[in-house]
Amino acid sequence: MDARLNRQVFDTAHAPPRDRFGMWLDMLAHTPALMRIRTEHADDFAARAEFLDLGPIQLIRHRYPSLDGIRTRKLIQRSEADCYLLALTLTGTGIADQDGQRGVCRPGDFTFYDSARPQELSHHGDDNGRKPVSSIVAFVPYDVLPLSHRRLAPLFAGRMSGAEGVGALLANYLIQLTGHPEQYHAVDAERLAGVGVDLLSTMLGRHLVSTDAVPTEVRRRALLAQVRAHIGQHLGETSLSPQRIADAHHISVRSLHRLFEAEETTVAAYIRDQRLERCRRDLADPALRDLPIQAIAGRWGFRDKAHFSRAFRAAHEETPQAYRAQHLERARIVNTSASVVNSEPTY
Repeated sequence: MDARLNRQVFDTAHAPPRDRFGMWLDMLAHTPALMRIRTEHADDFAARAEFLDLGPIQLIRHRYPSLDGIRTRKLIQRSEADCYLLALTLTGTGIADQDGQRGVCRPGDFTFYDSARPQELSHHGDDNGRKPVSSIVAFVPYDVLPLSHRRLAPLFAGRMSGAEGVGALLANYLIQLTGHPEQYHAVDAERLAGVGVDLLSTMLGRHLVSTDAVPTEVRRRALLAQVRAHIGQHLGETSLSPQRIADAHHISVRSLHRLFEAEETTVAAYIRDQRLERCRRDLADPALRDLPIQAIAGRWGFRDKAHFSRAFRAAHEETPQAYRAQHLERARIVNTSASVVNSEPTY
């Protein structure tokens, strides 16, 4: 069985309240985010950090009490200082300062740092700071981004929206990946990192004076990720078409087709394969055993029963009925075996 992405969890809840803040500082000392922290909750610092390693980049999903932090030159000398930090505010209000620039980040906003430069931050929750705050931080090595350090300097500590365009796609990517790492395979870690870097590079490029700073191939991959996400959100709509997809992304249909040619597929084939994959998943789901096959097909954009059956059989070498029966029987056997084990008496 393929290994899933490994998530390492650090949680101060396992320690006595008086030891929690010290534990958090010790953990922070082993990351590029080493800072001097001030908080009114040092007597009971209930915090949690979930680490996800994607090869060249590392993601951390934080939840902690309100705090203020400062990263001085002395602290920089004591820690790794060869990466950028991208922070997505999930809850609370964050204020970032670096090189005389300041950004105020609400939930859904990004800010961007250089770990080799002094910085200050403040992250406070609602209800006068009594509610915990949360964020996702990505550590990105300098040489991973195809953008010069000099060009990026104007963006340090600035606010970038994660509610629209490429920013929204990047925010959803980080939230989904850190929230459900068990849905992804460990062998895909570097590929997933590549998707994130492409989206980040494109978002940063959009905030520079010109997107020419972003290499053409990076922009192409980021656009492809946007198009794929759009298709995934509209699979069930029969009106989904190359023209509609192209219009939504302000490109020509010809450009859309060229985008998929580089992936050795076509727009229509990609849509069909994604629809078949969703149908396959639903057919194997015991919770949907009473939902008619035609309803499942229609749910994902197949309005013609015969066409769906032919397409499914061509992809899986068996009919939808046979596929469903086989996988539901496997699920029944597994559940029956589990029930027998759980019913054995204990002494």
